[in-house]
Amino acid sequence: MGDLTGRTVVVTGASSGIGLAAAIDMARRGANTVLVGRDPGRLEAAAAAVKAVANGRPVPAYRSDFAKLDDVHVLVDHLRQRYQRIDVLANNAGGMIRGHRITADGFEATLQTNHLAAFLLSNLLREQLRGGRIINTASGAHAAGALDPSDLRGVHKRGFWRMYGSAKQANILFAAEAARRWPDIMSASYHPGFVRSRFGSSIGVPVAARFAPFARSPEKGAETLVWLAATPTSQLTSGGYYLDRKLIRPTRTTDDPALAARLWEESLAAVGLS
Repeated sequence: MGDLTGRTVVVTGASSGIGLAAAIDMARRGANTVLVGRDPGRLEAAAAAVKAVANGRPVPAYRSDFAKLDDVHVLVDHLRQRYQRIDVLANNAGGMIRGHRITADGFEATLQTNHLAAFLLSNLLREQLRGGRIINTASGAHAAGALDPSDLRGVHKRGFWRMYGSAKQANILFAAEAARRWPDIMSASYHPGFVRSRFGSSIGVPVAARFAPFARSPEKGAETLVWLAATPTSQLTSGGYYLDRKLIRPTRTTDDPALAARLWEESLAAVGLS
């Protein structure tokens, strides 16, 4: 992998799992690593772990709950004040939520925390990201999705697995459409594989996620994220979807430019940017 010395990298969902593993690896490679997480205690512990390998560089950590779009705006204010340029934005926050939950903003919770918050964050940091990269943590679970861009508020109820798959479709479609609309930013998504982490704790299946014998370590799951952050852009396909450092194709539905364009416009309207 390439060197990250001097680059500013913002990692959301950085307080545990893939996000923390990626933040540690990128800090070891010389990045100025910025952590974003929801839980204050885990975020403080994560910052300490990253500082241990950061060679004396500061490791700013910002608490932000992506179930609240106001929190995203506050986060952006902090980042804009501190950084004129962000080289890598790793949109890694998210997870699976049991039941049919609607956020205070009025959106289906899984779609907001996995997609809309990252979409808003990326758009508000557009100027800081010129010449940089956006990397979305997606999932092979997108194959189970049935995304309807006109129903981000979750009027039509679906099972939590179907909704999670739809959110992961949105991650892939967002990256592909960002590559078309923002050619000065390298944008990509990737599937980390099934990783031993806190994934699933919100739906009551943490044991399966932590101890399944075929599950990957968080470090293994983070490898492609770090590779996409560090590899020269000439060797990458902007808008691409990756697994184990290889470009692969998502499902036919998720590889639809028309659906990606619809999702973009509906998302702009949803977060108040249209």
